[in-house]
Amino acid sequence: MNVLAPIIAERTAIRLEQVDATLDLLDAGCTIPFISRYRKEATGNLNEVQVAAINDLYEKLKELQRRKETMIKTIEAQDKLTDDLRKRIDDCWNATELEDIYMPFKPRRRTRAQVAREQGLEPLATIIRLQREPHPESTAQRFVKGDVADAAAAIKGAQDIIAEDVSMDEGTRQTVRKAFRREAVIMSRVIPKKKDDEDAQKYSDYFSFSEELRRCSSHRLLALRRGEAEGFLRVSITIDNDACIGHLKRYYVHGFGACQTLMGEAVEDSYKRLICPSIENEFAALSKEKADDEAINVFKENLRQLLLAPPLGQKRVMGVDPGIRTGCKVVVLDAQGNLLYHTVCPYMKAPDGKGGPYASIARQWKVEAIACGNGTGSRETSDVLRQVDGIPVYVVSEDGASIYSASEVAREEFPNEDVTVRGAVSIGRRLMDPLAELVKIDPKSIGVGQYQHDVDQTKLKHSLDQTVELCVNAVGVNVNTASKNLLTYVSGLGPTLAQNIVDYRRENGAFTSRAQLKKVPRLGPAAFTQCAGFLRIPGAKNPLDASAVHPESYDIVEHMAKDCGCTVSDLMKDAATRSKIDLKRYVTKTVGMPTLTDIMKELEKPGRDPRQQVETFEFDPRVHTPEDLVAGMELPGIVTNITDFGAFVDVGVHQDGLVHISQLADRFVKNPNDVVKLHQHVMVKVIEVDRRRHRISLTMKGVKQG
Repeated sequence: MNVLAPIIAERTAIRLEQVDATLDLLDAGCTIPFISRYRKEATGNLNEVQVAAINDLYEKLKELQRRKETMIKTIEAQDKLTDDLRKRIDDCWNATELEDIYMPFKPRRRTRAQVAREQGLEPLATIIRLQREPHPESTAQRFVKGDVADAAAAIKGAQDIIAEDVSMDEGTRQTVRKAFRREAVIMSRVIPKKKDDEDAQKYSDYFSFSEELRRCSSHRLLALRRGEAEGFLRVSITIDNDACIGHLKRYYVHGFGACQTLMGEAVEDSYKRLICPSIENEFAALSKEKADDEAINVFKENLRQLLLAPPLGQKRVMGVDPGIRTGCKVVVLDAQGNLLYHTVCPYMKAPDGKGGPYASIARQWKVEAIACGNGTGSRETSDVLRQVDGIPVYVVSEDGASIYSASEVAREEFPNEDVTVRGAVSIGRRLMDPLAELVKIDPKSIGVGQYQHDVDQTKLKHSLDQTVELCVNAVGVNVNTASKNLLTYVSGLGPTLAQNIVDYRRENGAFTSRAQLKKVPRLGPAAFTQCAGFLRIPGAKNPLDASAVHPESYDIVEHMAKDCGCTVSDLMKDAATRSKIDLKRYVTKTVGMPTLTDIMKELEKPGRDPRQQVETFEFDPRVHTPEDLVAGMELPGIVTNITDFGAFVDVGVHQDGLVHISQLADRFVKNPNDVVKLHQHVMVKVIEVDRRRHRISLTMKGVKQG
């Protein structure tokens, strides 16, 4: 059994045997999507979220294990490693406690205490610590030599040694931590000379702010830290210092006398100079880490919803990128997303009743749907587009389109077109297949995060990449049409194999079977096992190649078809025949009911897409700017972003409004995602329009949803 399995099982509340089996698969190079989809028997039917949780904790613990090895080597080099100390380090899996154990042995800069030790004042520190000497000043005279000028200097040096020893005591640090955990308050004050700065006004809620640290929400904490980083706020975390010092003195100081007084002074100095700043920094880091995790989870969920947004599918699409000054960039794409035509149409502020120049373009190119970007001029342009007879118009988020249009990926796809054309193409393709298009853009540029630039960037990238990977594999990929970017996220591939697949496809034509993937350079048996089930080949000779049934299970389906006296293709088409199959007959040592049940679902709907159907939407014709909004108005809107404090909704006035979490429903809402989803069409009521702070407050309470 993996030595880390019991720890992971305890922390994740997942059964030990499930964790151990998952770790074996991860160590064997299996991916999270593959494990959760095709190894359910081994893991006890764990889903991708549980497998990902095990994987993330496993990586953390392995990193902690490497830290322990470094500690042990350092202590060994000092010839201070005892069997008891080694056991304590081996048995400890709490990073904070581990650092406390290591602190006395940790290499550090030359401290005041170290200088005092070099001056030979350690014995004097011991005498004061024992608190038995009635006249420590007289005793200190014996240590006046060299750099020690007098008895007062000797005592001061001895106190420095005591202060450092107290600060490194595990019990003392835990006592102070408990106090911080129980009563720490985070406070912020505006820096006086910055109070009237226009940029500082967005932090006005925090000019004089205090709250218990354990109750401070992630968005408030991240806002405080951003205000501090930008130089507008001064932020601190405090407790009742006098009470804490008093508690420590009661522990360290015994009775009354000169030594007791000196000991009390050393303890107070230790707390103020060494312990409190250290623990405050620790809690600042821990609270920031917690806030980061919450913000990243919000971002992950928003990204997941965005990537799994309903696709229009393969239809001829007109993509329009609105522009007031330079005109609207218009492209026409074929059903596969290839660029057929592009032009620029003058910006029209109001419909002419005929669909403007877009009507003739739509007729000429037999356009089946129109995608309009939601940027500046979107509302007016979409109103004109809706005048084009018989063609549905969809407003599409264009966040990140400009990033894509200037990227290397866009230059490779359209080397002869400028950035405006590429941006319009991206808008059109986002309507056809949001997932396939958005994987080309750095997730941080998609605009659905909360303080994404303030959180741990390494952790954010890992989480978002993992989210993209899970979404891509949940949907599946057509190996004959997928871009290199999309293929990169397929289980077991990565950039190199993705490029090799694209190159092979270009040189040899479309893949006709999954088995043909084995001919791709460097795509060996292990990679094939990991990726094959997620790659689809519509129209393949073997109909299972277009499904999520893994090639390793083809013989099971063939056995079923043989037992039913039909072909695999017939079995997939005939529900009556499938209903007669007794799955228990096909259970083996390696194939159980979870896999067999998944196979039957695939036979029913081969290569099924988990995403929903796309819907059209229209804003209220009465409003076009914030000035048109009146308190009490009920308006249709689109959810554009979800945070842990509420949801932002576009009501068609070029500025999103906020539905605070307390205004999402007529009941208590813990998580906004329990009520709304990204790009959901909702009805909202205007509460207030604050034009000075550019804020629109909305509510969904008491508003009938369509």
